[in-house]
Amino acid sequence: MDPLLKTTYDYTLPPELIATHPMEPRDEARLLVFNRQTGTLTHTLFKELFQFLPENSAVILNDTKVVKARVFGKKQSGGEIELLLNAPLHENFYSVYIRGRVKEKMRLFFDEALEAEVVELKEDGTRIVAFFRDKVPLHTKALFDTLETIGHIPLPPYIKREDTKEDTIDYQTVFAKEQGAVAAPTASLHFTDSMFEALKQRYETHFLTLHVGAGTFKPVEAEHIADHVMHSEMYAIPEITCKLIDSQKPLLAVGTTVTRSVEYYARTKESMGKCNLFLHPNNPPLRINHLLTNFHLPKSTLIMLVASFVGIEKTLELYEEAVKEQYRFFSYGDAMLII
Repeated sequence: MDPLLKTTYDYTLPPELIATHPMEPRDEARLLVFNRQTGTLTHTLFKELFQFLPENSAVILNDTKVVKARVFGKKQSGGEIELLLNAPLHENFYSVYIRGRVKEKMRLFFDEALEAEVVELKEDGTRIVAFFRDKVPLHTKALFDTLETIGHIPLPPYIKREDTKEDTIDYQTVFAKEQGAVAAPTASLHFTDSMFEALKQRYETHFLTLHVGAGTFKPVEAEHIADHVMHSEMYAIPEITCKLIDSQKPLLAVGTTVTRSVEYYARTKESMGKCNLFLHPNNPPLRINHLLTNFHLPKSTLIMLVASFVGIEKTLELYEEAVKEQYRFFSYGDAMLII
């Protein structure tokens, strides 16, 4: 198997295994545990996580908070459009995706007197817009506050339903704090309040922030994955977390976003900025020892990241086992622990 070919990372997933709602309660989700030292594979529940996580490990989580980043509006002609935030740029300018045909200098109108002017149409499908309210430039915090009123939770494109009131809670971690993500750090969605408190009591626990962008769902288009241009996402790592990363203590990354942030810092020593690190079998982790993650889309950068820990053959074997055992896949699905 060639680890640099996109087709290597394909697998067959029955559509009925794509989770459209979370487990209730969250920690009743299933957990597949793979021990790399012994080669053993265990089927259990997420609430049993502490039985398998090495006792001397420290845990790092992503405290980003999902914004109601999906909003519906109209063009001046009356035509309907849908706008999805991607990432802030500067001042009141934002990278977005727009469903509906638009042109540069076109004005878009939303509830609560929110307006957007299309500034640039990018070749990658994103659009640059400037936000205003009552003709006054609307910067990020004020924009987020407005979207809390008129926006929708940006469920992933493979969840084929409209968002509901329940998603406002379900698609948010119990420790979400820093507004800015347009997709949840989904491995963390399995923690209940009580399980999170137990985690902090048992393990040294720290946070970082990576604001997950819509680019996380962008497919790998290049046949040779080394040619893939990885999306960038804003991140910040507090000093106390940097000290932990600089230590020798074994680390559990809760999710792919934590993994990429830690590994980017390990390579650059930059505690904030834009992370565009692409992990795959030919660019494996240098610092993270254990990974807690969900099951990811075929041929995605996320399954390639999993393969950077265990190799492509073992990754496909684990996914085949998960399909056979009818695990639930993707954002609202079950989890896997690699130790």
